[in-house]
Amino acid sequence: MSDAPILSIRNLHAKVADEDIEILHGVDLDLNKGEIHAIMGPNGSGKSTLAKLLAGHPGYEVTDGTVTYKGEDVLELEPDERSQAGIFLAFQYPVEVPGVSIANFLRTALQARLDEGEEIDLFDFQDQLMSAMEVLEMDPAFAERPVNDGFSGGEKKRNEILQMAMLKPTLALMDETDSGLDIDALQVVAEGVNRLSEENPEMTVLIITHYQRLLNYIKPDHVHVMVKGRIVRSGGPEVAEALESEGYEEFRTVGA
Repeated sequence: MSDAPILSIRNLHAKVADEDIEILHGVDLDLNKGEIHAIMGPNGSGKSTLAKLLAGHPGYEVTDGTVTYKGEDVLELEPDERSQAGIFLAFQYPVEVPGVSIANFLRTALQARLDEGEEIDLFDFQDQLMSAMEVLEMDPAFAERPVNDGFSGGEKKRNEILQMAMLKPTLALMDETDSGLDIDALQVVAEGVNRLSEENPEMTVLIITHYQRLLNYIKPDHVHVMVKGRIVRSGGPEVAEALESEGYEEFRTVGA
């Protein structure tokens, strides 16, 4: 691993855009290449805000602090530039794109990464897509369905992981990917993430979650507790286990 973190966040403050509502109150966090990190915390603690902000969501505005990704000021990049640089966000509530098939959606996304005049090899693309779908236990016919249109919660989350498999990000942000999943779907999604991590050992993963159950299947290297817009504790998997049994009560007065 490189000595320098792939993602370094320092004293990050952020608020809802166009409103005087600050959500992040000085986040400090380092992620090294190839590591799996999890951020846990109660509702309203700022976890999802952090993930969306890193991906460039326009609904949030940075008021102080820095975010450095692969040595570059990520806050100066547009959302599409962050994606091209290798940042991927798996949404908690994936949007529907009626009329656009999953295959066309993914092919267009991969084509956008090529230099002008280059064309994606359709046979290679099809092979990669079928291989990724097999890992995620998805019917090949799924590729022809409109993106998330009429999908169940589990299908939407599988589709997010399928996109991750095809785009091969350097930094994968997973915003409550376990939300709304039954245990079977959870295991399939987790197995997909684990397989992707094995195949791409330099990929860094940041998991946002309320509960430990996803971390029973995806083993994090580091677990962080976020409360009231700050990281208040960091450690190993034992932190998640303690939260599962004890809850967040001891952190309720942090920053009060």
